[in-house]
Amino acid sequence: MKLYLIRHGQTDWNIQGKIQGSHDIPLNDTGRAQAKLVAEGMDSRPVTKIFSSTLMRAVETARMIGDRQHVDIYLVPGLIEVEFGKWEGMTWAEIKEQYPNEYERWFINPVEVAPPGGETQMMVMERVAGAIETVMGMTNGREDIAVVSHGATMAYIVAYLMRNHPEESEIIVDNASITTVNYNPVTQDYMLLEVNDTAHLHQ
Repeated sequence: MKLYLIRHGQTDWNIQGKIQGSHDIPLNDTGRAQAKLVAEGMDSRPVTKIFSSTLMRAVETARMIGDRQHVDIYLVPGLIEVEFGKWEGMTWAEIKEQYPNEYERWFINPVEVAPPGGETQMMVMERVAGAIETVMGMTNGREDIAVVSHGATMAYIVAYLMRNHPEESEIIVDNASITTVNYNPVTQDYMLLEVNDTAHLHQ
């Protein structure tokens, strides 16, 4: 069984370097074009179900794939982006300037320290674990599926599947990229096969 982890297409806040978090920012024109391209890129990777974050930018991307492959989309709230609280809508430079003490405490220990009104890494890992267990519970363990989510959240998904600590959530993925994970239903182990495939965006 393969899990195709797909990051949503580009948004205006991506371009502006603003933290989106749980803000419901739509795709921009480039993002919609990317969503179309990733849907085409999934032609060689047919799936039986698509699971998506409830945020608009992920849902728009998932719909492109679902419409093309004629499969259902299931919305999973636990797949939303990491919540950064008061820092959402700001750039990192603005955060360091306006929240210097909070930023330093968070930077030193993000596993246990959250941005003001946001989530710690441990909170995100627990949320993601629940979301993935929900997703896997809706499959037969042998069908290929797509999971459409967000950059930071996808790093935690991979860390959880690889049984890593939250601090080891280190993968970086581009907009509309595909990361492939294999699941063995016999051993119940996951293997990371490919990270951040963007070949479909350059054809």
